[in-house]
Amino acid sequence: MSDRYIAHLDMDAFYASVELLRYPQLRGQPAVVGGRRRVAAPAGADFPRLRDYTGRGVITTATYEARALGVHSGMGLMKAAKLAPDAWLLPADFDQYRRYSKLFKDAVRGIAPLVEDRGIDEIYIDLTALVGDGGWTRAREVALQLQRAVREATGLSCSLGVTPNKLLSKIASDLEKPGGIALIAAEDISERIWPLPARKINGIGPKANARLEALGIHTIGELAQTDPALLVRHFGKNYGAWMIDAAHGRDQRVVKTSSEPKSISRETTFEDDLHPVRDREQLTRIFTDLCVRVADDLKRKGVVGKTIGLKLRYDNFKTVTRDRTLDAPTGDAAIIRRAAGECLKRVALDRRIRLLGVRVGALSTPGATAAAAAAAVATEASPAMPAPSLFDEL
Repeated sequence: MSDRYIAHLDMDAFYASVELLRYPQLRGQPAVVGGRRRVAAPAGADFPRLRDYTGRGVITTATYEARALGVHSGMGLMKAAKLAPDAWLLPADFDQYRRYSKLFKDAVRGIAPLVEDRGIDEIYIDLTALVGDGGWTRAREVALQLQRAVREATGLSCSLGVTPNKLLSKIASDLEKPGGIALIAAEDISERIWPLPARKINGIGPKANARLEALGIHTIGELAQTDPALLVRHFGKNYGAWMIDAAHGRDQRVVKTSSEPKSISRETTFEDDLHPVRDREQLTRIFTDLCVRVADDLKRKGVVGKTIGLKLRYDNFKTVTRDRTLDAPTGDAAIIRRAAGECLKRVALDRRIRLLGVRVGALSTPGATAAAAAAAVATEASPAMPAPSLFDEL
């Protein structure tokens, strides 16, 4: 394990930090990004305070000043307003975030080309060849070089964890935020990793963590010392065995410089719950737009999909999903819309809707024959966009 030097680079409060580049007058103040997407660029003085927000939006990210007041990503804005009423509320601008994401990743690849993209604001980097025989002293020098390159390219700060593997580096990158570097060798695991809560391991979610706590297991160290048979009995053979390996910092996964997506999806949470009948025109537009956007995503990635899925969340937070497998893969928006509409017929539409989503799975790269077949199907059977509203049928 000690032969590898793997970094996890995580941008610091990424969305909020990008907004602060645009509105530097808000630096040092609590601010959150969330609610509606940006439709115009308001002057800094025109931003609303969190206390004035009404609706059901959630926080996308928050500045560290806002986090100090107890707000965090995923928290409802109305709840956050009770904790930080004077925080500024900034609308999201995902086009800008994607631009800065590309800038920082290009800057990193200019130094260390072995990069695994894990999302808009985080990457894994294999530094083994760059570190060579220089050991952890050289690893720190490379990490500092990466930080400087990111800041020069974007004006933003990032945090890095450098360890022998991806699992440990993911944990380590969060230890010295913001703008820090955490180096953890194999012999440091008991001192640096074991005192942390078990939930810090990527792969132990809230439900699994609650079950661990019910067994009296709270820290990674306690998990490492647990009888493997107990974990297998409560979590199953594979997951229980993985927990033991993770607690001991064992992870043989390599940094993958390219990967194929398993599915592509688009979903939206409404500011106000929408009624299937009274708001059917609005729902129809949103439903069709989601299908068009998924089709655009498929085209950009050069893939097609065979399984069309629908996701729907009601006002009582119950979530249902439905899938339909097509005879042939497609990337056509109209075909996706029609298949998703058929899925919609299989769910109850008897109460208000909070979230709507469309997914295309079983992805593949289209060959000439498959592409021609899909085009023929689209020409013969697909309605022109926008498709008729299935909400109208209620």
